[in-house]
Amino acid sequence: LWGRGKDSFAPLVIKGEKLHGVDISLSIPSAQVKSAVLLAALFARGRTVLHQPVPSRDHTERLLRQMGAELESDGRLISLSPLTRPLPPLSFTVPGDISSAAYFLVAGAIHPDARIAVKGCGVNPTRMGIIDALLAMGAKLKVENKRLSAGEPVADIVIQSSTLKGIEVGGEMVPRLIDEIPLLALAGCFARGKTVIRDAAELRVKESDRIATVAQELARLGAEIEELPDGMVVHGGKSLSGAEVSSHLDHRLAMSLAIAGLLAKGETVINQAQVADISYPSFWSAFGSIIR
Repeated sequence: LWGRGKDSFAPLVIKGEKLHGVDISLSIPSAQVKSAVLLAALFARGRTVLHQPVPSRDHTERLLRQMGAELESDGRLISLSPLTRPLPPLSFTVPGDISSAAYFLVAGAIHPDARIAVKGCGVNPTRMGIIDALLAMGAKLKVENKRLSAGEPVADIVIQSSTLKGIEVGGEMVPRLIDEIPLLALAGCFARGKTVIRDAAELRVKESDRIATVAQELARLGAEIEELPDGMVVHGGKSLSGAEVSSHLDHRLAMSLAIAGLLAKGETVINQAQVADISYPSFWSAFGSIIR
C-alpha cells in the first residue's frame, strides 16, 4: 500500500501481489476485518487460520459454506482453504436486517400502546444480542415462524408495549449488539433502575463517539446518562421532553433519536437527520408508517 504523496492516508494506491495463507489473530472482534481476510484467503496459496477474541457476526462464513468453500469454524477459530474451483452462484432472498428492525422493536417495547410485527427478519445468533437484551429487560417479544434462507436463520418478530427493568450488558454479549447500543441506552431510559453497558470502548471510534454523543443528545431530551470509558450507565424512569438535537452525522444516532422523539413530550428536531440514508434509506417512510 502506498499513499498518494508522503502520507499513508486514503486515497490509497494498491499494487496487487500474490497472496499466501496466514495464521492471524484479530485484536478486536470485527466482522468487517474478518470478512476481508476470508475473501482474500480464497485466492491465497495455502490455508488461512483466523483467531478472533470473541465470535463476531458470521454472515460471510455461512455464505461461503453455502457456496461450497472449504471453511471450518468453532466460533473463535476459522480455517479456510483457497479455492480449487470457482464458487457456484446462488439465488436466495437476503433476510431483513435486525439492526434496522431494532429501531421498531425498541419503539414497540417502550411505547405505552403498541404492537409491531417485523416480517422476514434475520435472526442469526451472532446478531441476536438486542433480542436477548430486550427479553432480559422484560419485553413482551416473540420470535415466530423460524426458517432458513441460504443457511441464514430468518423469523418474524412481534413486540408489544412492555414494562422494562434495567440490566447489565458486557463481555461476549457486546459484539452481538454493538450497533444497537444507542437503542439499548434509549430503552434503559424507560426501564426501572439502572442499565449498565460495559466493554464497548469500540463505540468511541464509530461514525461518532457513540458513548459521548448518545449521552449528550439523550441528555438534551431529559435522560440521565453517565459516561464510562467503555460504556455508560443509564438511570431509568426519567421522562423525555422534545428538544433540538444533532445526529453528529451518525446514521444510527439519527434513527435512535427519532425513536426517542416519538416518546418525548413535545416536538423534537433532529439536525442532519438525512444521514439515516447511509444504512436505512427507507427509514423515514417506515417510521412514518408506524405513527399514522
